[in-house]
Amino acid sequence: MNVVIRELAKELARHGCTVDVITRRTDPHEPEARELDPGVQLRVVTAGPCEVRPKREHEAFVPAFAAALAAGPRYDVVHAHHWYSGLAAEPAVARWGVPLVQSFHSIAAPAHTDLTEGERPESPGRLTAEAHLAERADALLAVSAAERRTIIERLGAAADRVHVVPPGVDTEQFHPAAPRREGRSRVGGRGYLLVAARLEPLKGVDLAIETLGLLDGDSGPDLVICGGATAGYDDYVASLHTLVAERGLEDRVRFLEPQDRSELAALMREATLVLNPSHSETYGLTALEAAASGVPVVVAASGGLVEAVRDHVTGRILDSRDPRDWADVVGGLLADPAARERMSAAGRAHAEQHTWGRMAEGSLAVYESVVGHRSAPGGA
Repeated sequence: MNVVIRELAKELARHGCTVDVITRRTDPHEPEARELDPGVQLRVVTAGPCEVRPKREHEAFVPAFAAALAAGPRYDVVHAHHWYSGLAAEPAVARWGVPLVQSFHSIAAPAHTDLTEGERPESPGRLTAEAHLAERADALLAVSAAERRTIIERLGAAADRVHVVPPGVDTEQFHPAAPRREGRSRVGGRGYLLVAARLEPLKGVDLAIETLGLLDGDSGPDLVICGGATAGYDDYVASLHTLVAERGLEDRVRFLEPQDRSELAALMREATLVLNPSHSETYGLTALEAAASGVPVVVAASGGLVEAVRDHVTGRILDSRDPRDWADVVGGLLADPAARERMSAAGRAHAEQHTWGRMAEGSLAVYESVVGHRSAPGGA
Protein backbone atom coordinates (compact mmCIF):
# COMPACT_ATOMS: atom_id res chain seq x y z
CA MET A 1 0.00 0.00 0.00
CA ASN A 2 2.82 2.42 0.83
CA VAL A 3 4.35 2.00 -2.63
CA VAL A 4 1.00 2.62 -4.32
CA ILE A 5 0.36 5.80 -2.30
CA ARG A 6 3.86 7.18 -2.91
CA GLU A 7 3.86 6.49 -6.66
CA LEU A 8 0.28 7.70 -7.14
CA ALA A 9 1.09 10.94 -5.31
CA LYS A 10 4.18 11.53 -7.46
CA GLU A 11 2.22 11.01 -10.68
CA LEU A 12 -0.69 13.18 -9.54
CA ALA A 13 1.82 15.97 -8.91
CA ARG A 14 3.22 15.47 -12.41
CA HIS A 15 -0.33 15.90 -13.69
CA GLY A 16 -0.57 19.31 -12.01
CA CYS A 17 -2.03 18.43 -8.60
CA THR A 18 -0.72 19.58 -5.24
CA VAL A 19 -0.73 16.52 -2.99
CA ASP A 20 -0.49 16.13 0.77
CA VAL A 21 0.03 12.62 2.13
CA ILE A 22 -1.18 12.58 5.74
CA THR A 23 -0.25 9.82 8.14
CA ARG A 24 0.03 9.08 11.85
CA ARG A 25 3.19 10.14 13.66
CA THR A 26 5.31 7.14 14.68
CA ASP A 27 8.49 9.06 15.59
CA PRO A 28 8.37 11.92 18.13
CA HIS A 29 11.22 13.68 16.32
CA GLU A 30 9.65 13.60 12.86
CA PRO A 31 8.89 17.07 11.42
CA GLU A 32 5.24 18.00 10.97
CA ALA A 33 5.71 18.40 7.23
CA ARG A 34 8.40 17.67 4.66
CA GLU A 35 8.62 17.37 0.89
CA LEU A 36 8.54 13.83 -0.47
CA ASP A 37 8.74 14.77 -4.14
CA PRO A 38 8.09 17.95 -6.13
CA GLY A 39 4.46 18.85 -5.48
CA VAL A 40 4.08 16.16 -2.80
CA GLN A 41 4.23 16.94 0.93
CA LEU A 42 4.17 14.44 3.78
CA ARG A 43 2.24 15.65 6.84
CA VAL A 44 2.22 13.76 10.12
CA VAL A 45 -0.37 14.18 12.86
CA THR A 46 -0.22 12.95 16.43
CA ALA A 47 -2.83 10.30 17.13
CA GLY A 48 -1.92 7.73 19.73
CA PRO A 49 1.60 6.84 20.84
CA CYS A 50 4.46 8.08 18.64
CA GLU A 51 5.61 4.59 17.75
CA VAL A 52 4.71 1.79 15.37
CA ARG A 53 1.72 -0.13 16.69
CA PRO A 54 -0.06 -3.24 15.36
CA LYS A 55 -2.72 -2.33 12.83
CA ARG A 56 -5.44 -3.95 14.94
CA GLU A 57 -4.91 -1.09 17.45
CA HIS A 58 -5.34 1.70 14.91
CA GLU A 59 -9.10 1.97 15.37
CA ALA A 60 -8.48 3.55 18.78
CA PHE A 61 -6.47 6.33 17.12
CA VAL A 62 -9.18 7.34 14.65
CA PRO A 63 -10.88 10.09 16.74
CA ALA A 64 -7.61 11.94 17.40
CA PHE A 65 -6.56 11.61 13.76
CA ALA A 66 -9.97 12.84 12.60
CA ALA A 67 -9.78 15.91 14.84
CA ALA A 68 -6.29 16.78 13.61
CA LEU A 69 -7.28 16.37 9.96
CA ALA A 70 -10.42 18.50 10.30
CA ALA A 71 -8.40 21.26 12.00
CA GLY A 72 -5.95 21.41 9.11
CA PRO A 73 -6.12 22.94 5.63
CA ARG A 74 -9.07 22.26 3.33
CA TYR A 75 -8.59 20.01 0.31
CA ASP A 76 -10.60 19.67 -2.90
CA VAL A 77 -10.72 15.87 -2.65
CA VAL A 78 -9.76 13.47 0.12
CA HIS A 79 -8.59 10.02 -1.01
CA ALA A 80 -8.54 7.69 2.00
CA HIS A 81 -6.44 4.53 1.96
CA HIS A 82 -7.63 1.70 4.23
CA TRP A 83 -10.75 1.73 6.35
CA TYR A 84 -9.56 3.60 9.43
CA SER A 85 -8.33 6.45 7.21
CA GLY A 86 -11.79 6.65 5.68
CA LEU A 87 -13.43 6.92 9.10
CA ALA A 88 -10.92 9.57 10.14
CA ALA A 89 -11.65 11.60 6.99
CA GLU A 90 -15.44 11.72 7.41
CA PRO A 91 -15.65 14.71 9.80
CA ALA A 92 -13.28 16.74 7.61
CA VAL A 93 -15.06 16.10 4.31
CA ALA A 94 -18.41 16.88 5.95
CA ARG A 95 -17.04 20.15 7.32
CA TRP A 96 -15.42 21.19 4.06
CA GLY A 97 -18.14 19.91 1.72
CA VAL A 98 -15.69 17.95 -0.43
CA PRO A 99 -15.84 14.41 -1.81
CA LEU A 100 -14.37 11.33 -0.14
CA VAL A 101 -12.81 8.70 -2.40
CA GLN A 102 -12.11 5.42 -0.62
CA SER A 103 -9.52 2.73 -1.35
CA PHE A 104 -9.56 -0.32 0.93
CA HIS A 105 -6.45 -2.23 -0.27
CA SER A 106 -7.73 -5.17 1.73
CA ILE A 107 -11.16 -6.08 3.05
CA ALA A 108 -11.94 -7.99 6.23
CA ALA A 109 -13.02 -11.58 5.85
CA PRO A 110 -16.60 -12.34 6.99
CA ALA A 111 -16.95 -13.06 10.69
CA HIS A 112 -17.52 -16.81 10.13
CA THR A 113 -14.35 -17.26 8.05
CA ASP A 114 -11.53 -19.26 9.61
CA LEU A 115 -8.34 -17.30 10.17
CA THR A 116 -5.06 -18.40 8.68
CA GLU A 117 -3.10 -20.24 11.39
CA GLY A 118 -1.35 -17.65 13.54
CA GLU A 119 -3.38 -14.75 12.20
CA ARG A 120 -4.86 -12.26 14.67
CA PRO A 121 -8.55 -11.28 14.61
CA GLU A 122 -9.33 -7.97 12.95
CA SER A 123 -10.25 -4.87 14.90
CA PRO A 124 -13.86 -5.41 16.04
CA GLY A 125 -15.21 -2.39 14.17
CA ARG A 126 -13.65 -3.17 10.80
CA LEU A 127 -16.48 -5.05 9.07
CA THR A 128 -19.08 -2.48 10.10
CA ALA A 129 -16.80 0.42 9.17
CA GLU A 130 -16.01 -0.96 5.72
CA ALA A 131 -19.70 -1.45 4.92
CA HIS A 132 -20.40 2.07 6.18
CA LEU A 133 -17.69 3.56 3.96
CA ALA A 134 -18.86 1.52 0.98
CA GLU A 135 -22.24 3.21 1.37
CA ARG A 136 -21.12 6.73 2.28
CA ALA A 137 -18.00 7.43 0.21
CA ASP A 138 -18.59 9.36 -3.00
CA ALA A 139 -16.53 6.85 -4.99
CA LEU A 140 -14.63 3.65 -4.29
CA LEU A 141 -11.41 2.65 -6.03
CA ALA A 142 -10.36 -0.98 -6.46
CA VAL A 143 -7.00 -2.12 -7.81
CA SER A 144 -8.43 -5.24 -9.46
CA ALA A 145 -11.67 -6.73 -10.71
CA ALA A 146 -11.39 -9.24 -7.87
CA GLU A 147 -11.33 -6.46 -5.29
CA ARG A 148 -14.25 -4.72 -7.03
CA ARG A 149 -16.35 -7.90 -6.78
CA THR A 150 -15.52 -8.21 -3.09
CA ILE A 151 -16.50 -4.59 -2.40
CA ILE A 152 -19.83 -5.07 -4.16
CA GLU A 153 -20.68 -8.55 -2.87
CA ARG A 154 -19.31 -8.37 0.67
CA LEU A 155 -19.86 -4.70 1.48
CA GLY A 156 -22.98 -4.03 -0.56
CA ALA A 157 -21.56 -1.11 -2.55
CA ALA A 158 -23.44 0.15 -5.60
CA ALA A 159 -21.66 -1.22 -8.67
CA ASP A 160 -21.63 2.13 -10.48
CA ARG A 161 -19.60 3.71 -7.66
CA VAL A 162 -16.77 1.14 -7.66
CA HIS A 163 -14.03 1.86 -10.20
CA VAL A 164 -11.09 -0.38 -11.09
CA VAL A 165 -7.80 1.51 -11.37
CA PRO A 166 -4.89 -0.98 -11.44
CA PRO A 167 -1.49 -0.07 -10.01
CA GLY A 168 1.59 0.44 -12.11
CA VAL A 169 5.26 -0.36 -12.04
CA ASP A 170 8.36 1.74 -12.63
CA THR A 171 9.82 -0.03 -15.66
CA GLU A 172 12.99 2.06 -15.50
CA GLN A 173 13.75 0.97 -11.96
CA PHE A 174 12.50 -2.60 -12.41
CA HIS A 175 14.16 -3.96 -15.55
CA PRO A 176 15.74 -7.23 -16.70
CA ALA A 177 19.34 -8.04 -15.89
CA ALA A 178 21.69 -7.81 -18.85
CA PRO A 179 23.16 -10.31 -19.14
CA ARG A 180 20.98 -12.46 -16.86
CA ARG A 181 22.93 -13.41 -13.76
CA GLU A 182 20.24 -15.39 -11.91
CA GLY A 183 21.33 -14.49 -8.41
CA ARG A 184 24.92 -15.62 -8.61
CA SER A 185 26.37 -12.33 -7.39
CA ARG A 186 24.19 -12.13 -4.29
CA VAL A 187 23.77 -15.55 -2.71
CA GLY A 188 26.22 -17.85 -4.43
CA GLY A 189 26.31 -19.81 -7.64
CA ARG A 190 23.04 -21.77 -7.51
CA GLY A 191 20.61 -18.95 -8.16
CA TYR A 192 17.70 -18.22 -5.87
CA LEU A 193 13.96 -18.06 -5.54
CA LEU A 194 12.71 -14.77 -4.11
CA VAL A 195 9.78 -13.99 -1.83
CA ALA A 196 9.29 -10.28 -1.13
CA ALA A 197 6.55 -9.81 1.46
CA ARG A 198 5.69 -8.70 4.95
CA LEU A 199 6.28 -11.52 7.39
CA GLU A 200 2.80 -12.41 8.60
CA PRO A 201 0.64 -15.53 8.19
CA LEU A 202 -1.48 -14.02 5.41
CA LYS A 203 1.54 -13.93 3.10
CA GLY A 204 2.07 -17.69 3.27
CA VAL A 205 5.87 -17.57 3.40
CA ASP A 206 5.90 -20.96 5.11
CA LEU A 207 4.64 -22.51 1.85
CA ALA A 208 7.71 -21.19 0.02
CA ILE A 209 9.98 -22.79 2.64
CA GLU A 210 8.14 -26.11 2.40
CA THR A 211 8.42 -25.95 -1.40
CA LEU A 212 12.18 -25.41 -1.24
CA GLY A 213 12.52 -28.41 1.04
CA LEU A 214 11.07 -30.65 -1.69
CA LEU A 215 13.47 -29.47 -4.39
CA ASP A 216 16.82 -31.11 -5.10
CA GLY A 217 19.14 -29.96 -2.34
CA ASP A 218 22.31 -30.57 -4.36
CA SER A 219 21.51 -28.66 -7.54
CA GLY A 220 18.41 -26.70 -6.52
CA PRO A 221 18.30 -22.97 -5.82
CA ASP A 222 18.41 -21.12 -2.55
CA LEU A 223 15.50 -19.10 -1.16
CA VAL A 224 15.73 -15.41 -0.29
CA ILE A 225 12.93 -14.03 1.90
CA CYS A 226 12.92 -10.25 1.83
CA GLY A 227 10.66 -8.42 4.27
CA GLY A 228 10.21 -7.33 7.84
CA ALA A 229 7.88 -8.62 10.50
CA THR A 230 4.50 -6.94 10.64
CA ALA A 231 4.01 -5.42 14.11
CA GLY A 232 2.59 -8.06 16.42
CA TYR A 233 3.81 -11.07 14.42
CA ASP A 234 7.22 -11.78 15.93
CA ASP A 235 6.02 -15.27 16.88
CA TYR A 236 5.26 -16.02 13.23
CA VAL A 237 8.74 -14.92 12.17
CA ALA A 238 10.21 -17.19 14.84
CA SER A 239 8.11 -20.07 13.49
CA LEU A 240 9.56 -19.51 10.00
CA HIS A 241 13.10 -19.81 11.36
CA THR A 242 12.06 -22.96 13.23
CA LEU A 243 10.61 -24.44 10.04
CA VAL A 244 13.85 -23.72 8.18
CA ALA A 245 15.80 -25.58 10.87
CA GLU A 246 13.36 -28.51 10.96
CA ARG A 247 13.68 -28.97 7.19
CA GLY A 248 17.48 -28.73 7.33
CA LEU A 249 17.52 -25.65 5.09
CA GLU A 250 19.72 -23.32 7.15
CA ASP A 251 22.32 -23.15 4.37
CA ARG A 252 19.73 -22.52 1.64
CA VAL A 253 17.39 -19.89 3.13
CA ARG A 254 18.41 -16.30 3.69
CA PHE A 255 16.24 -13.71 5.46
CA LEU A 256 16.77 -10.09 4.46
CA GLU A 257 15.39 -6.97 6.09
CA PRO A 258 13.11 -4.77 3.92
CA GLN A 259 15.13 -3.21 1.10
CA ASP A 260 14.75 0.21 -0.46
CA ARG A 261 13.23 0.26 -3.93
CA SER A 262 16.53 0.22 -5.82
CA GLU A 263 17.89 -2.68 -3.75
CA LEU A 264 14.66 -4.64 -4.17
CA ALA A 265 14.78 -4.08 -7.93
CA ALA A 266 18.37 -5.36 -8.07
CA LEU A 267 17.46 -8.37 -5.92
CA MET A 268 14.46 -9.15 -8.09
CA ARG A 269 16.14 -8.94 -11.49
CA GLU A 270 18.82 -11.40 -10.40
CA ALA A 271 16.35 -14.00 -9.09
CA THR A 272 15.59 -17.18 -11.02
CA LEU A 273 11.91 -17.12 -10.04
CA VAL A 274 9.75 -14.92 -7.82
CA LEU A 275 7.16 -16.65 -5.62
CA ASN A 276 4.01 -15.15 -4.12
CA PRO A 277 2.20 -17.79 -2.04
CA SER A 278 -0.12 -15.29 -0.33
CA HIS A 279 -3.50 -16.41 0.96
CA SER A 280 -5.03 -13.12 -0.21
CA GLU A 281 -3.92 -10.22 -2.41
CA THR A 282 -6.00 -7.38 -3.77
CA TYR A 283 -3.52 -7.19 -6.65
CA GLY A 284 0.00 -8.46 -5.93
CA LEU A 285 2.40 -5.70 -6.91
CA THR A 286 5.47 -7.91 -6.57
CA ALA A 287 4.20 -10.05 -9.44
CA LEU A 288 4.11 -6.99 -11.69
CA GLU A 289 7.54 -5.87 -10.50
CA ALA A 290 8.92 -9.33 -11.27
CA ALA A 291 7.41 -9.19 -14.75
CA ALA A 292 9.06 -5.82 -15.35
CA SER A 293 12.32 -7.38 -14.18
CA GLY A 294 11.98 -10.18 -16.71
CA VAL A 295 11.61 -12.83 -14.01
CA PRO A 296 8.86 -15.48 -14.19
CA VAL A 297 6.55 -15.73 -11.19
CA VAL A 298 4.73 -18.55 -9.45
CA VAL A 299 1.74 -17.31 -7.46
CA ALA A 300 -1.24 -18.58 -5.52
CA ALA A 301 -4.64 -18.23 -7.19
CA SER A 302 -5.80 -15.59 -4.74
CA GLY A 303 -7.57 -12.31 -5.45
CA GLY A 304 -5.90 -9.96 -7.89
CA LEU A 305 -2.87 -12.20 -8.43
CA VAL A 306 -4.81 -13.94 -11.18
CA GLU A 307 -4.98 -10.56 -12.95
CA ALA A 308 -1.36 -9.58 -12.31
CA VAL A 309 -0.07 -12.83 -13.84
CA ARG A 310 -0.91 -14.44 -17.19
CA ASP A 311 -0.85 -18.17 -16.53
CA HIS A 312 1.68 -20.09 -18.68
CA VAL A 313 2.66 -16.75 -20.30
CA THR A 314 4.32 -14.55 -17.65
CA GLY A 315 4.35 -17.20 -14.92
CA ARG A 316 2.22 -19.84 -13.26
CA ILE A 317 -0.92 -19.54 -11.13
CA LEU A 318 -1.50 -22.42 -8.71
CA ASP A 319 -4.91 -23.21 -7.24
CA SER A 320 -3.29 -25.35 -4.56
CA ARG A 321 -1.47 -24.85 -1.30
CA ASP A 322 0.11 -28.30 -1.35
CA PRO A 323 3.91 -27.87 -1.30
CA ARG A 324 4.24 -30.92 -3.57
CA ASP A 325 2.25 -29.15 -6.29
CA TRP A 326 4.36 -26.04 -5.89
CA ALA A 327 7.57 -28.06 -6.01
CA ASP A 328 6.42 -29.79 -9.21
CA VAL A 329 5.75 -26.47 -10.96
CA VAL A 330 8.81 -24.67 -9.60
CA GLY A 331 11.02 -27.65 -10.39
CA GLY A 332 9.62 -27.83 -13.90
CA LEU A 333 10.45 -24.19 -14.56
CA LEU A 334 13.93 -24.57 -13.09
CA ALA A 335 14.56 -27.43 -15.51
CA ASP A 336 13.28 -25.49 -18.54
CA PRO A 337 15.42 -22.41 -19.29
CA ALA A 338 13.66 -21.89 -22.62
CA ALA A 339 10.27 -21.59 -20.91
CA ARG A 340 11.72 -19.12 -18.42
CA GLU A 341 13.14 -17.00 -21.25
CA ARG A 342 9.75 -16.93 -23.01
CA MET A 343 8.05 -15.89 -19.79
CA SER A 344 10.73 -13.28 -19.19
CA ALA A 345 10.08 -11.56 -22.52
CA ALA A 346 6.29 -11.84 -22.17
CA GLY A 347 6.43 -10.52 -18.61
CA ARG A 348 8.36 -7.44 -19.60
CA ALA A 349 5.89 -6.68 -22.40
CA HIS A 350 3.00 -7.19 -19.96
CA ALA A 351 4.54 -4.85 -17.37
CA GLU A 352 5.11 -2.10 -19.92
CA GLN A 353 1.33 -1.80 -20.27
CA HIS A 354 1.02 -0.88 -16.58
CA THR A 355 2.37 2.53 -15.62
CA TRP A 356 1.87 4.75 -12.59
CA GLY A 357 0.88 7.50 -15.00
CA ARG A 358 -2.12 5.44 -16.09
CA MET A 359 -3.10 4.90 -12.48
CA ALA A 360 -2.91 8.65 -11.85
CA GLU A 361 -5.04 9.37 -14.92
CA GLY A 362 -7.65 6.83 -13.84
CA SER A 363 -7.72 8.22 -10.31
CA LEU A 364 -7.99 11.81 -11.56
CA ALA A 365 -10.95 10.85 -13.74
CA VAL A 366 -12.73 9.51 -10.65
CA TYR A 367 -11.84 12.58 -8.57
CA GLU A 368 -13.19 14.88 -11.28
CA SER A 369 -16.40 12.86 -11.55
CA VAL A 370 -17.28 13.44 -7.88
CA VAL A 371 -16.08 17.01 -7.32
CA GLY A 372 -19.16 19.11 -6.64
CA HIS A 373 -21.22 16.18 -5.32
CA ARG A 374 -21.13 17.65 -1.83
CA SER A 375 -22.03 21.19 -0.85
CA ALA A 376 -20.04 23.05 1.75
CA PRO A 377 -21.91 24.10 4.92
CA GLY A 378 -23.96 27.20 4.33
CA GLY A 379 -24.03 26.63 0.57
CA ALA A 380 -20.44 27.85 0.01
